[in-house]
Amino acid sequence: MTASRTARERVRAELSREIVDIARRQLATEGAGGLSLRAVAREMGMVSSAVYRYFPSRDDLLTTLIIDGYNALGEAVERAEAARPRDDFLGRWLAACHGARDWALAHPHEYALLYGSPVPGYEAPQDTVPARLRDVTVLSAVLRDAVEAGAADPPPLGPPPPATLVADGENMRAIMAGVPDELILRALTSWTAMYGWISLELFGQLNNAIEDRRTAFDHSMRTMAAVMGLH
Repeated sequence: MTASRTARERVRAELSREIVDIARRQLATEGAGGLSLRAVAREMGMVSSAVYRYFPSRDDLLTTLIIDGYNALGEAVERAEAARPRDDFLGRWLAACHGARDWALAHPHEYALLYGSPVPGYEAPQDTVPARLRDVTVLSAVLRDAVEAGAADPPPLGPPPPATLVADGENMRAIMAGVPDELILRALTSWTAMYGWISLELFGQLNNAIEDRRTAFDHSMRTMAAVMGLH
């Protein structure tokens, strides 16, 4: 590799990062639907055709923002969960939940891109899947480790899952290998409860209803842990 090529690649990487940083700021002011490559170009002092050499379309830029967001969220969850002892399954679950909530509160516009209203005309490609699964992989590891240690003891609760739900769980089984089907479905319920709570809080639906939201969130996640049999 020549020195000139290395320099060009470095400049390209720096400009790509600058474009993404500006686009991320646009999320805060215009929302994902208002993201504009032309506006990014104006802020950078470039002609729009120059920006299109880095991101051929708005959707390409959105995909990069989404992947970055999922990776940042996943990293926050991983880091929080990794700080707990490996045999503290409840603590690992709670740490992961608080890691997700803390990241969301610190990055509301990026969270809204991931879990808010769909962007009209945009469909996320398969490229986003590995980053999207990082947080789920953490939950899978907690449950799998608990099952292997004989520490997962889900209580009898509600009706058995319908056959259709068991059949639909094939993709989840691939992610949560070694976890019983009923526990997989309880985990899915718990994970959606976590993100449902975060979304309600972040989008203002808990205003004037709950003041000590961190404590209430922790209690709810402990309840979900009990549903999964984590103690």
